[in-house]
Amino acid sequence: MKDLNLSNVQDNWENFITSAIAMAPRLITALVSAILIFIVGRWIIGLLKKLIRKAFIKKEVELSLQKFLLNVITWSLNILLFIIVVTQLGVQTSAFVAMIGAAGLAIGLALQGSLANFAGGILILMLKPFKVGDYIEVKSGESGTVHEIDIFHTRLITPQNQMVIIPNGDVSNNSITNYTHLGTRRTWFNIGVSYNANLNEAKKILLDVIKNNQYAFESPAPQVVVTELGDSAINLSIRATTSLDNFWTMNEELIINCKKALDNAGIEIPFPQRDLHIYQNA
Repeated sequence: MKDLNLSNVQDNWENFITSAIAMAPRLITALVSAILIFIVGRWIIGLLKKLIRKAFIKKEVELSLQKFLLNVITWSLNILLFIIVVTQLGVQTSAFVAMIGAAGLAIGLALQGSLANFAGGILILMLKPFKVGDYIEVKSGESGTVHEIDIFHTRLITPQNQMVIIPNGDVSNNSITNYTHLGTRRTWFNIGVSYNANLNEAKKILLDVIKNNQYAFESPAPQVVVTELGDSAINLSIRATTSLDNFWTMNEELIINCKKALDNAGIEIPFPQRDLHIYQNA
């Protein structure tokens, strides 16, 4: 009985060796093919990345969008290469496809809000309603200079030197005011004058102040317009255009010089006041 068991073990071992020797050429061929496919695939992926990066630079695609798209393309190509390599080794790929699908579904359900921000970031980077350096205001009330646009958030620097981080989903789904998109800015503020003032004279004085300002453009022509009969004053709107760099300087100079010119002309800039009438019973 013992000799029979030893004989069976020996026969099984010999069969295994025979099968292994018979399969060795195919295994070696598959392994070598997989290694060659991996090496060539990695080289092709690297070459495609360089070509795509050059195309992005030529088309002046936003830097953040370049990085994101390159990462997505690289990961997709690497996953495809991995599937091809394991298929070459004889591994069934249906399990990998099922795993990738399940993982994608789980991630999508867990990151619904982040996916909305992600989609908003893609829209912003592709449609370019604003760019880094623009001064914008969103409907929610935040405003500032765009410091950075990434896939999930937009970062603004306020005039108070504060960092405001806004989810891209909120930015892309609401109205945006871009103050610097056109390359120039137009100041627009009111100055109230007394009801006793000569409006034509006041308008001429203010218009001369604008024309004498070194930063105000001649075209489009500056304007001084009567806009409102207020409770305590008649409001005159001062409108002048300048470059982005000189906007705040011009705005401040106009406010100072307009007040000074009206003071010199004896035209009052009234403050809010009320008249009280007291009646006494006889």
